[in-house]
Amino acid sequence: MSYERGWQALNLQMPDQIPHTEYVSNPAWVKRLTGLDMYDPAQAAEAAVALVRAWDYDLRWLNMAPPNQPRLTHMGTAVWRDGFEVTDNRVCPFTGVEDVLSFDPVEAIGILPHDELVEHFARTWRHAQDQTPSAVVPGGYYNTIFSWCILTFGWDLFLTAAALDEERFDRVLEGFFELSMASFRAQAQCGCKVFICHDDIVWTSGAVFRPEWYREHVFPRYRRLWQPLRDAGIIILFCSDGDYTEFIDDLADCGADGFIFEPMTDLDYVVENYGQSKAIIGNIDCRILTFGGEGDIRAEVKRCADLGRDCPGYFFAVGNHIPYNVPVESVATYADAIRELGRRR
Repeated sequence: MSYERGWQALNLQMPDQIPHTEYVSNPAWVKRLTGLDMYDPAQAAEAAVALVRAWDYDLRWLNMAPPNQPRLTHMGTAVWRDGFEVTDNRVCPFTGVEDVLSFDPVEAIGILPHDELVEHFARTWRHAQDQTPSAVVPGGYYNTIFSWCILTFGWDLFLTAAALDEERFDRVLEGFFELSMASFRAQAQCGCKVFICHDDIVWTSGAVFRPEWYREHVFPRYRRLWQPLRDAGIIILFCSDGDYTEFIDDLADCGADGFIFEPMTDLDYVVENYGQSKAIIGNIDCRILTFGGEGDIRAEVKRCADLGRDCPGYFFAVGNHIPYNVPVESVATYADAIRELGRRR
């Protein structure tokens, strides 16, 4: 029934229950539901799959990368558990703005043959769908355009280079576009029916650059990247952290079939303008689960349920994810609330 609910919602067919997806790094909750330790290397992969089954996900998160995709810069690591130590000692290989502006992503990273990429993505996606046949498993890609820059250069050099020489930096963006396009074309043939395009284009406070910069350098490339997926009839879900309310209309115009977002993005706006025409995933505030009481958590679920109940493509999800420090009883309260308040009939 979960796959059916998820597929109905993604196709705007109004399932009887508001469907649900989640990204979780809360070991106490995973242990409670599955009996497995998500931080034990011997159990981690099994725990991730068992959680999808035990919590009856309707849509499972998946992002796929080609086997030769590096991350050149260590951006820092958020600590989500006691005793965690950062072991990634990568140092940014770029020493200044000129290094960034003269960087050729395709030459430095390379693009694998198309048939090899199709085989890799088809194998990866099919394995995930076979693991969790009760949930819709999408294809997906993380770096896209903006996130390529963050992961490759780090924030300081990215922002500085983009501001100092917009024309030369656009050539760097075109190189990242070519890397992404190879994966998008291949995933269009991998067998998936849904695709999550992730790109962290904004901060909590909103746009990083002036809106016109995105409309010149980013969104036209999304339109080109998404065309092979659209030609294949694949549902495209756009996902970003932060507040991207001001770009919802741009993304819809580029061809997004749905939006995944944190509580900073305005659910009221999305529902009012796209509630009947797009899938809508998320918006429940993780901070309320972390610091609120039972009544606060139920009120937050009710807020989203009241807005999403008449939207055929709405999914419950906690904005960003459920991290280590959310009390396990608060997660249990949330789980009970979405089951109860998500009933449509």
